[in-house]
Amino acid sequence: MNGTTDLCFLAAVELRRLLEAREVSALEVLDAHIARIEKYDGILNAIVTRCFEEARERATSGRLSGPLAGLPIAHKDLTETKGLRTTYGSPLFADNVPTEDSLLVARIKSSGAVTIGKTNTPEFGAGSQTFNRVFGATRNPFDASRTCGGSSGGAAVALAARFMPIADGSDTGGSLRNPAAFCNVVGFRPSPGRVPFGWQEHGAWTDLSTQGPMARSVDDLALLLSAIAGPDYRVTNALPDAGATFRSVAPAPLRGLRVAVTEDFGGLPVASAIRTTLRALGDTLADAGAIVTDAAPDLRDADRIFHVLRAAGFRSRFGPLPDDQKAELKETIRWNTEAGERLTHVDQDWVAGARSALVARVAGFFEEVDLLIGPTTQVQPFDIDTDWVREIEGQAMQTYIEWMQSCSRITVTCCPALSLPCGFAGGLPVGAQLIAPMRQDAFLLSAAKAVEAVAGSAAVAPDLDRIHR
Repeated sequence: MNGTTDLCFLAAVELRRLLEAREVSALEVLDAHIARIEKYDGILNAIVTRCFEEARERATSGRLSGPLAGLPIAHKDLTETKGLRTTYGSPLFADNVPTEDSLLVARIKSSGAVTIGKTNTPEFGAGSQTFNRVFGATRNPFDASRTCGGSSGGAAVALAARFMPIADGSDTGGSLRNPAAFCNVVGFRPSPGRVPFGWQEHGAWTDLSTQGPMARSVDDLALLLSAIAGPDYRVTNALPDAGATFRSVAPAPLRGLRVAVTEDFGGLPVASAIRTTLRALGDTLADAGAIVTDAAPDLRDADRIFHVLRAAGFRSRFGPLPDDQKAELKETIRWNTEAGERLTHVDQDWVAGARSALVARVAGFFEEVDLLIGPTTQVQPFDIDTDWVREIEGQAMQTYIEWMQSCSRITVTCCPALSLPCGFAGGLPVGAQLIAPMRQDAFLLSAAKAVEAVAGSAAVAPDLDRIHR
């Protein structure tokens, strides 16, 4: 190596090769990343709780084994970590230290990864802008005056800034996909049940939220997925495929691949720069031999379905809180909780049938195409002091979640979805959202690897020295 910093720029799969060959040690890898965090994260604010000394002890313990052995990782601050502060971004839990690991963290640890801390998130993960009253805002590494998105914003920034090679996150309305698009990394919302989730988490079981991997490449993403996917007898909807199924990804042939490209998922307002970038990606795929059409599934009712299910979840989670604790919640969480309390029996009787019909329509769409590509986000990264987007291309947004319907519409289809870097506009990243039929996670990874090879922007790193000056 030319220096310890070079280790931070290597892919996770390459770091694993070096570690297995004993060309580098886990401590060398760890210390290189710690040095980079200490140099640059004061501005970015991605890793908000740190356990570097404990990480060094683990890295030198001689007990690391598994597919992630020796790789440093910080866990999203919504995910419980034994003995390590987990705040959920809320003043109510500013000093909370869990007594056990979540299933996700336990799987990552048992696969040999080295925990270095926690990544920042909005309060209780609500909203695609990472700021809270415990730690403040996390800044975009490509332009520190702008947001990194959310809610897995700290994770996306830590990846883009080369603070760690892999990251975990979670996604309800886009929280793995949105910050990946804003930070030029890869974020994967797997099919519900692919990564077991629910029995340890707050609130009732739901398939609206999933946990999943983030990385800087599809290969690295698959490596982490192999460690966190797989069945668990305590989780109602856990899928049976073993995690190791996803460890190795071969690119799908682009020639003959039936790809539908949509700029707006059926009429959503989308910034012109994003539309232009998606059209260019479609042209690139067509030149590579794919059969590209301009099409989108019928997603009618998706917005209302998402609103009803999300509001019901907020009512379940926050409705029982005493009034003094409710008063400590940020305004948008109170609004979403109150929306849940206003739901009627008509809403709840309607939503299951409407969602079933939506899932069936999308399944029919995929009988004619193999892969759907659309915008991950409807806007590019916006000002760090803007809490949520009020207007897109002249159309007013009525709520703090409306500007992310490009992701939330896909959430309620149960399809796996992945945000992949596909270019830059005005110096800021643009992400393409790749969507496959329900439970076709392995195919989606293969297709994403093929698209990644021609999209051309995944390897672009931010110039942290420019913002550090």
